[in-house]
Amino acid sequence: MPRLIPRDERFYDLFKQFAAYLLDAARKLEAMITEYDRLDERVAEIRTIEHQADLVEREIGVRLERAFMTPFDREDIHSLASRLDDIIDEIQEVAEAFLIYNIGHPTPQAQRLAGILSAQASQLSQVIGKLESLHDLEPSLREIHELENEADGLSRSAIAALFSEQTDAMVALKFREVYATLEEAIDAAEDAGEVIERIVAKAQ
Repeated sequence: MPRLIPRDERFYDLFKQFAAYLLDAARKLEAMITEYDRLDERVAEIRTIEHQADLVEREIGVRLERAFMTPFDREDIHSLASRLDDIIDEIQEVAEAFLIYNIGHPTPQAQRLAGILSAQASQLSQVIGKLESLHDLEPSLREIHELENEADGLSRSAIAALFSEQTDAMVALKFREVYATLEEAIDAAEDAGEVIERIVAKAQ
């Protein structure tokens, strides 16, 4: 039977666009920390993506206020948009930290954490692409959690190594900030995965 009041299905397209920006930003951060060249240009590219993502988040908010029927709970739409925005904001903050702190070269741990974040973004992009059908989401959601667990251990060992091996206290403090921000982004990616798990649970 057709709905008397149709749902606003545009949310799916907006989240797909949001996820595409997230993946692009995460991959650009990983490339920046791996190749470590053209920092000004690379940071500018990430800032541009962050601005584009903000426009998508605002559009989601506007549609959320206007829509009478939504494809899933309003609270979950708001939470998912907020978590995706958090990740991209943290990506920009990490990129800018390397520039502002004038860091000479990245550590292998920072490179690996950026790789974990990029892998999470890839899995989130896949999951959000399947959000309308809610089909075959579990493998990607599980991978997002496993990547966060890996990052937890890596971040702890990386910070411990800073203060046991790094003779320059200022360098240690700079990298502690970088590691903390990367971990916040990775945690936000896991939070986004948990919002999607909640959406799936409510649909069952």
